[in-house]
Amino acid sequence: MTPTTNTSILPTALAAPIAKAIEAAGGWLGFDQFMALALYTPGLGYYANDSRKFGLMPGTGSDFVTAPELSPRFGQALARQAAQALQATGTAEIWEFGAGSGALAQQVLEALGPQLERYTIVDLSGSLQARQRERLAAYGDKVHWATELPPTMRGVVLGNEVLDAMPVKLLNRLQGVWHERGVVLHEGGFLYADRRTELRPPFEVEGTHDYLTEIHPQAEGFVATLADRLEAGAVFLLDYGFPEHEYYHPQRSMGTVMCHRGHLADADALADVGSKDITAHVNFTGIALAGQEAGLEVLGYTSQGRFLLNCGLVDGMEDAPLEQRVMVQKLIAEHEMGELFKVIAFGAKGQPVWEPVGFAAGDRMNRL
Repeated sequence: MTPTTNTSILPTALAAPIAKAIEAAGGWLGFDQFMALALYTPGLGYYANDSRKFGLMPGTGSDFVTAPELSPRFGQALARQAAQALQATGTAEIWEFGAGSGALAQQVLEALGPQLERYTIVDLSGSLQARQRERLAAYGDKVHWATELPPTMRGVVLGNEVLDAMPVKLLNRLQGVWHERGVVLHEGGFLYADRRTELRPPFEVEGTHDYLTEIHPQAEGFVATLADRLEAGAVFLLDYGFPEHEYYHPQRSMGTVMCHRGHLADADALADVGSKDITAHVNFTGIALAGQEAGLEVLGYTSQGRFLLNCGLVDGMEDAPLEQRVMVQKLIAEHEMGELFKVIAFGAKGQPVWEPVGFAAGDRMNRL
């Protein structure tokens, strides 16, 4: 086992239970387990505590902004796609995973109106559920909450920035030998430590230089579970990431794990655990293959910018105030969210294949 020099002191309430988990695991905890504890430990993990998280500006006490907070047109555009999907699949319910502040749910509910019979939010965070309930109170019993999936589902699944928050395994190639990176305790702090492994990235990384990257068994397992439970409907997942050949590019040698707090980013996942977000980019090829192998049909894959334009994001914006146009531009511009963020869609197994409007132009399935 090879220790690294990246350490952090244990300043937060969450550090103690993580330290106990490391000791219980024999002194070494895989990074995916560490990330799960840092984000989801009840009451203490980042997504389980009472911090604000979602917001447009640092002054609100938030840590980052997502597309629905930038502009209601994001949810309106996604609602156009959802409306087509509901009709094409003969369903009348939306399932949103990780609904955050409830902004997207509010935008979709308002746009779809009576066409939608039920909106179910699956969210593990009690504090975020409370925020969502307050925001969506006007919709009464049309909105429901769940903390786990039922045995069967029917409807359109939405997941905006959900996959990036799912724990990842870290793999580190050192002097040509692959290791799994984990976390140990060292002099009152957390320390990265690597041990040899048979695990490999799904795409061969050229060269012999040292190389840190991630694999995504939990995100891929999540998609497989959706495939197993979804009797009829469709799935739309929006997140930042790349296809496999870009994800495991030889020059991307430092991995993609990042932390977010106060609208600033840093790469030290071991520091201030529970007080900041930890994310990793998505390998969309792996997501597509996980869905296909579980029986889903890939309906499309493209950039967020192209998807939103296909869904009418800018229709009727000619006379919109400048501030609104600036926010919409952030959603579609290549140097903002338009290119880094991607959209992938699946159809439930056994359904006739149909063509979502969001992929009418610029579909990139051939690049996965």
